[in-house]
Amino acid sequence: MKVANPVKAMILAAGRGERMRPLTDATPKPLLEVRGKPLMQWPMEALAAGGFSELVVNTDWLGAQISHRFGPSPLLDGRLALSISYSDEGGDFGGALETAGGIVRALPLLGDVFWVAAGDVFAPGFAFTQASVDRFVAGGKLAHLWLVPNPAHNTKGDFGLSPEGLALNGSAAEKFTFSTIGLYRAALFAPPYCAIPPGNPAGIKAPLAPILRAAMDNEMVSAELYTGPWTDVGTPERLAQLNTTPR
Repeated sequence: MKVANPVKAMILAAGRGERMRPLTDATPKPLLEVRGKPLMQWPMEALAAGGFSELVVNTDWLGAQISHRFGPSPLLDGRLALSISYSDEGGDFGGALETAGGIVRALPLLGDVFWVAAGDVFAPGFAFTQASVDRFVAGGKLAHLWLVPNPAHNTKGDFGLSPEGLALNGSAAEKFTFSTIGLYRAALFAPPYCAIPPGNPAGIKAPLAPILRAAMDNEMVSAELYTGPWTDVGTPERLAQLNTTPR
C-alpha cells in the first residue's frame, strides 16, 4: 500500500536556543546561517528535492522573522518550490509547546503519515525519499527513526537498535543518538500513547521522548542508522566549526 503524495513534513522551529545566546537574542536559531543558508533551509531543500514540498513550520521565539523570511510559497535554490503553513505557538499560546505538544497542535495540517525534522540540525547528506515512506507504511509501525553515532555531547546515546530494526527503550548493549529525523503516523499522537486532544486546543506542553519510549515498549517503533555528516547545532562553537570547516 502506498501513501498518496503529497506526504507532508513538519520542521521544528519553535525553540528559544538558550545555549546559542547571544546569537539567538535577535535571530531565531533556525535562521542562523550555515554555509551561506539559514540552518532550517537545509532540511527544507532536502525535503523539496525528495518530492515533499508541503511543509508545516512551528514557531515561537521571534517566529515572525521565520514566516517573513520564507513566506507561504518560497522558491529555494532558484528552483525548489514549497508550500508552507505556520503553526504559531507563541502567538496562540504565549510560548513553545515542546516537540509532542507542537506536533499534536499541527496534526490537522499534517495528515496520517508525515516527516518531522528539526530546524536546528545540520544533516546535508540526508535524503528524504518516497521509498522510505513506502517501507514505513508497509511495515505498520507508528514511527521510524534515524539514529546517528553518538557525538561528543551525547556519549551515552538515546535509543538502542535491534538486529531486526526495532528502536529499543531501556538497556541495550549499544545506544545511538536520535537524529531528530523521523517518519510518524498520526495514531502515535493519540491514546494509549498520547492523551493530548487532537489539535491541542489548550496548548498543552509535552515532550516527544516519553511517547516514543512507550511505543518502543510495544515494538511499534522501527529505526535505522544514518552515518552521514550530522551536527546538532546547539552551541555557538559548533556553528562556528561548521562555517570554518571545508565542505
